Amino acid sequence: MEIERKFTVKELPANLESYPCHIIEQAYLNTDPVVRIRRQDDEYYMTYKGKGLLAREEYNLPLNEQSYYHLRGKADGNVISKKRYVIPIEHPEFNATYQSEHLSVSGKSVDSLGLCVELDIFEAPFAPLIIAEVEFPDKEMAEAFLMLDWFSQDVTNDPAFHNSNLSRKVF
Repeated sequence: MEIERKFTVKELPANLESYPCHIIEQAYLNTDPVVRIRRQDDEYYMTYKGKGLLAREEYNLPLNEQSYYHLRGKADGNVISKKRYVIPIEHPEFNATYQSEHLSVSGKSVDSLGLCVELDIFEAPFAPLIIAEVEFPDKEMAEAFLMLDWFSQDVTNDPAFHNSNLSRKVF
């Protein structure tokens, strides 16, 4: 299961270049259901995603470079290119109910959860779009998460911000 929330961003972190960065290109063979191919740095994947906004099934299969480029030629719509920065969340915050019912009972520290922001900075024709995604181990944690101060708006439930829908955007 992929369980993630998406946010627009009001400002970039000051030390952005200090975080790991991946170069991503992806295209869609189908958008209902979602069948995506992706090149991330020197790795290639085909992904199937089920229906859903906050949580949905996701299956990844490895591809080789030749297969990726063969399938990319068959893709519909826009090829999406972006830089993805992986930024650890040092002190994630959750609503009080989740904090008391889940974290205090389990004895887990919020700092030990290992949550990260995947900050996507899109290239043309989507620039200046910037989306922050945070993946979670379960829906309860995702729903209780309080967005970071540099996030602007929660767009998790807005299908317009799904990459599969962006791939169909007409410019």
